[in-house]
Amino acid sequence: MGRRKVEIKRIEDKSSRQVTFCKRRNGLIEKARQLSVLCGSSVAVLIVSSIGKVYSSSSGDSMAKILKHYEVQHADKLKTLDLTEKTQNYLSLNELLETVQRKLEAANVDNITVQSLISLEEQSKTALSLTRARKTELMMQLVKSFQEKEKLLRDENTVLASQVAKMGKEKEFLETEDERAMLLEYSSGSNLRETLPLLK
Repeated sequence: MGRRKVEIKRIEDKSSRQVTFCKRRNGLIEKARQLSVLCGSSVAVLIVSSIGKVYSSSSGDSMAKILKHYEVQHADKLKTLDLTEKTQNYLSLNELLETVQRKLEAANVDNITVQSLISLEEQSKTALSLTRARKTELMMQLVKSFQEKEKLLRDENTVLASQVAKMGKEKEFLETEDERAMLLEYSSGSNLRETLPLLK
């Protein structure tokens, strides 16, 4: 049986959806790694599951270095796009869509001016830019919090490793002390046996 084409739509069965997610996630990460190796590029993959679990992978450079490069590359866009100022000057996305729908569905479509259409187009572009900027901002916050948690876990692991090493040294010391005590006890016992016949 050959491979059949899978229809791209949401999988309704929960277990099938989870299996597909795991397989495709791993496949995506592997493809990213191959791209990095074949082309000598730095690739970062960030995946957020439906339950909010974050998976990340980086090839070439570290995730932090790739994100820093991204921030530097898009710094101008992020600076010039002041979200609060833009939001005050333009309609919200829902209002914009309602306005466009009203104007297009109106019986007198011939009365729509080119200027009003240009204005709507500009507002649509701005709304799209705002949405993308907000998405980027949220992604960066998510990645930073993920990196902070990762650093905390590394620090905790270091502390635990040092405590385990310390406990190992203490155990060795106690074992050595036990051996010494046993040797002393053994040697003192053998001396007693040797001296008893002499006393008789």
